[in-house]
Amino acid sequence: MPDLSHGDDAAAVNALRSAVMRLSRRLKHQRVDESLSPTEMSVLGTLARCGSATPGELARKEHVQPPSMTRIVALLEAKGLVRLEPHPEDRRQKVVTSTEQAEAMLEESRRKRNAWLASLVENLDEDEWAKIRAAAPVLEKLAHL
Repeated sequence: MPDLSHGDDAAAVNALRSAVMRLSRRLKHQRVDESLSPTEMSVLGTLARCGSATPGELARKEHVQPPSMTRIVALLEAKGLVRLEPHPEDRRQKVVTSTEQAEAMLEESRRKRNAWLASLVENLDEDEWAKIRAAAPVLEKLAHL
């Protein structure tokens, strides 16, 4: 295990944090629908990745309190981006499912953000691009820990 308290390892962690935060902020500005908050977009992305879920499951995955998720789901439902259906095993609960409209919007958002990132990648040399390709699965793993 690397020593992350000082030296080159600490500097690498600091550089990674800073770069990820700057890229994240810049990616957030590449939105298709300005009427949705980043949290609402994140919930739609989670539904796209993981499939239908209860509001409680979504709250855990998004690291928000259940009452906050209830409000987010209500806003998304009012915009026609999710629908609530009865839970197949527990009548007290609902299952949140994204709509075709949400899926189309997410696809357009991905396309726009991917195009923006691709335009940045054009400024890298082949060695730098190879390093990014190699690092992508590791960054994906970190994002889901």
